[in-house]
Amino acid sequence: MNFNVGILIFFLFPLTCFCQEKNPPVQITPLTENFYIFTTWNTYNGTPFPSNGMYAVTSNAVVMIDTPWDTTQVNPLLDSIEARHHKKVILCVATHFHDDRTGGFEILKKAQVETWSSELTKLYCIKNNNPLPNRTFLKDTIFQIDGLRFEIFYPGPAHSPDNIVVWFPQQKILYGGCMIKSVDSGGLGNLSDADTHSWGNSIKNIQKKYPKPRFIITGHQDWNSTKSLKHTLHLLSKAEKAK
Repeated sequence: MNFNVGILIFFLFPLTCFCQEKNPPVQITPLTENFYIFTTWNTYNGTPFPSNGMYAVTSNAVVMIDTPWDTTQVNPLLDSIEARHHKKVILCVATHFHDDRTGGFEILKKAQVETWSSELTKLYCIKNNNPLPNRTFLKDTIFQIDGLRFEIFYPGPAHSPDNIVVWFPQQKILYGGCMIKSVDSGGLGNLSDADTHSWGNSIKNIQKKYPKPRFIITGHQDWNSTKSLKHTLHLLSKAEKAK
């Protein structure tokens, strides 16, 4: 009898150890022209939760905005991009210091990718022991790479004190990251570093500077809506009334 119980325990234990659910693989979705959204998942409130990043293909290389949240997907994403486009990622810009934006920096550095953030983001990365960028910019900046032009804009504190947005003027793509909430979102999400008093004004600063975006890319959940700025203001108003 004791022998049989021992055998039963032996076979049950490996099932507990090795049958844990993994995050889904990285998903790449075409956006427009040479722009693509990549989505990875990580655990949030006990369940896999999607996080969006973006990359653009130029004539000679690939530019990435934010890193995968699941760092095990950084190298698979780089491999997928090179296999699909026969070009390498040369630059990545993070839109704030949280690990769903900067978590893959060290892996990207090893792959010879130049990593960028604002100087404020770097300071918060240092404070929170998050991976650091290679290079930083002090203020709103324009990048131009192989004819691809994009602008960095700091609208003010919101989801985090350092959050920036990225604007591609030719394509009218507004990459908002986590400060812009998906229309699928029923709440403001992680508020551990948020400034809810300034958030609304920061959103309005974006609306004033970029009044007619063709695409708005949110940091999480569905990004296929141009109503996400208004939805974010609605969520902020709702949260204020609930206080």
